[in-house]
Amino acid sequence: MSTDSNIPVKYAYKGANLISFGTSIKLLFTGYLVTIGAGYLMALTQILFTHGMADGKFGLSLDDIVYSYYGDRSGSVLESKLNGSMKMNAPDQERFKIIQWVRDGADEAKYNADIKPIIEKNCVICHNANAGSLPDFGKFENLKKLAESSEGATFASLTRLSHIHLFGISFIFMFVGLIFSFSTGVPCKYKYPAIVMPYLFLLVDIASWWLTKLNPHFAWLVIIAGAGLGISFAFMWTVSMYQMWILGGVLKQSDRRNAVLRD
Repeated sequence: MSTDSNIPVKYAYKGANLISFGTSIKLLFTGYLVTIGAGYLMALTQILFTHGMADGKFGLSLDDIVYSYYGDRSGSVLESKLNGSMKMNAPDQERFKIIQWVRDGADEAKYNADIKPIIEKNCVICHNANAGSLPDFGKFENLKKLAESSEGATFASLTRLSHIHLFGISFIFMFVGLIFSFSTGVPCKYKYPAIVMPYLFLLVDIASWWLTKLNPHFAWLVIIAGAGLGISFAFMWTVSMYQMWILGGVLKQSDRRNAVLRD
């Protein structure tokens, strides 16, 4: 039976934790955390350029959330896009001309005479028959449909996004939480909630999309859930990197605790 006296001196004060792991494990964990951190920043940037432009102004606001999920039912989908995320894709004069055409009833004869050349010049490069999920603006019927009142995200799109986020983000936080669980010295009152919070806030976040679709007053819940996800991610990421490379690297600390078997 092995005892502490049988353990080589260089490993005598090292346990299964972030501080005392070997360099290969630290590099493995760090590569994952850095990549996921970059992905998280890209996701936030993408949100700013999509949902964050829903009200026509850069930056995420409560109105952006309402317009994205509940819709701007005082105007059309096409108008909200031209004033929001698609604002930079056409000159103001041509954009205003399309908006006025929408407000005048989206007449097909006027479309063929004045609007079609603008669409072909600025929009069809992306909105064509080969665009996949984007509507084909080469057909008047598709454009006409978007000239109707904006009701936000459809139930079909919410279903698709919900299952993608539930599967994808839960896997991300499983591995981030697994790495963080090897941390030591973090009080249980902080460690336990940090590991559980992402899953709770993810469920709240997905539920808030559906609630906001039904009632715009739930839009604030989307922001709270997103903030909760961000805070828990930042906390686990920072603690993990600090223990691996500051405490266990620069300061050369060792720790005999087994973070898996006991807190």
